[in-house]
Amino acid sequence: METRTAIAVERKKTCNCAQAVIATYADLVGITQEHAMNLGNAFGSGMGNMEGTCGALTGAAIIVGLATADKQRSRQVMSSIMAQFQSRNGSTQCRALKGIDTHKMLRSCPDCVADACELLEKELF
Repeated sequence: METRTAIAVERKKTCNCAQAVIATYADLVGITQEHAMNLGNAFGSGMGNMEGTCGALTGAAIIVGLATADKQRSRQVMSSIMAQFQSRNGSTQCRALKGIDTHKMLRSCPDCVADACELLEKELF
């Protein structure tokens, strides 16, 4: 049986990182695939063309919010996911992860998607 992490990584081939994560967990939070893809439209390339938070993490944050439906719980879960992602990869920012300024990639997009899914499942599902 294919894991959701593997499904998300496969989805990354045809959509942005946020969409890959959101679409993979859409059924668990009661949204359609179309809604999932639309939710993730603006979060590719780290919001603002690699200037912001990794799209895979923003996708995870959307799922956390929908799954918990609780502001405080969402913040706690996402804080934990962000800290673990930062520790694992050295950054949560797309630009740094891709090595845009340093020319040293810290983590590929498919690997960021896999990490975000793994941490999401560990914390929430």
